[in-house]
Amino acid sequence: MKTGLWPRWTRWSESRSIDAMDFDSQDTVSALAALSSLLEELSIGTGRITPRPRGSRLEGEPRSRLEAAVDSAKSSPRLAESLVYANACYSLGRHAEAAEAYERIIESDPADATARFNLGLVYQRLRRPTESVAEFTEVLVRSPQLAEAFYQRGNAHDDLGDIQQALEDYSRAIELNPEYVQAMYNRGVILGQAGRHQEAVAQFDKVIALNPDISNAFLNRGASLDELGLHEEAILSYSKAADLNADGSHALFNRARTYYYLGQLNEALADYTEVVRISPEDAEAFNNRGLAFDALGDFQNALEDYDRALEIRPDFAEAYSNRGAVLEAQGVLEGALESYTSALASNPRLASAHYNAARVYSQTGDVAACLNHLDQVLELAPELAEDAAQDEHLGWALKMKRMREGQSPEDFRGDAF
Repeated sequence: MKTGLWPRWTRWSESRSIDAMDFDSQDTVSALAALSSLLEELSIGTGRITPRPRGSRLEGEPRSRLEAAVDSAKSSPRLAESLVYANACYSLGRHAEAAEAYERIIESDPADATARFNLGLVYQRLRRPTESVAEFTEVLVRSPQLAEAFYQRGNAHDDLGDIQQALEDYSRAIELNPEYVQAMYNRGVILGQAGRHQEAVAQFDKVIALNPDISNAFLNRGASLDELGLHEEAILSYSKAADLNADGSHALFNRARTYYYLGQLNEALADYTEVVRISPEDAEAFNNRGLAFDALGDFQNALEDYDRALEIRPDFAEAYSNRGAVLEAQGVLEGALESYTSALASNPRLASAHYNAARVYSQTGDVAACLNHLDQVLELAPELAEDAAQDEHLGWALKMKRMREGQSPEDFRGDAF
């Protein structure tokens, strides 16, 4: 299931005084003042930085101006060791340079909590979460009531896969700031990923109560409702997410998936059609729409959608397997087997493709191949044994397998041939 993650961000207003800094010339002071003014103009800040949403970048004329200012500042060693310079590098995505500058500041003044906070953010961007955790921990030693540091350390713990510690940090951030929506949101995401769906729904309800315009809160709330079996409520939540974000496709994708599960095939078809209009390179949406066409008996459109999914993602094993099932239903066994073989070439552990291949080999009389694939099915997905026992083409093969293994007839009484 697709879930949207809201970018992690926070806002800061603290800044350091330029007059308090010791520089070696009036030109350096002037250059620093100019760079500081530009950072404030661009809402970047000269103290604790305001992380931009992940995936977004400073572009166009503002970026060109800031790049020119940073390149000019590099000629002054003292300026290149300032928090302002480091913040500018961070905002430009020059994270390695920013890290070096923050590290130099901390080397000179280990108690500089602002530089440590910003360095923790840079380490996150550089995918160095262990060092990020260490920096935010140092910040919290000096400022144990700083909710933003708990929030950012929670993000770093999340990146490390330390779910419990991330939850504790987000919870502490919320205790310190009961309206900390970002911490609430990320906590909800982790609860959902951990399978704690009732808690996740409750957390997203709190997010929505504080800010009812966050579409992804409704999206992720719906995903947890789905997992709880509350499918009609999930559909309502996805619908609200879609209303809030008309250009997004994830809510429609999830709603279509739920409609399909409920057997509301025309509704599912309509939603998947809208998804592929918005995101024409979404292979999963084409594959799933193919399933809806297939269930409606429209085999031609189903095949076209599976083929489109495979054009986009040539190693999409599930699409190959689904394509083979349509061909098998049409009696095109050779083509079906070819598709199943392609599916297994992409994913040798795809139980459904082994199951379907066993069915085809049963129909063509290749007992050895049938039993070989059936063995794979029972190893990868033993829960499919009951389906195989009731299948008109696999029941006899399963009985033969059990007889060869020395099981008594009573062990499989009632199985179909």
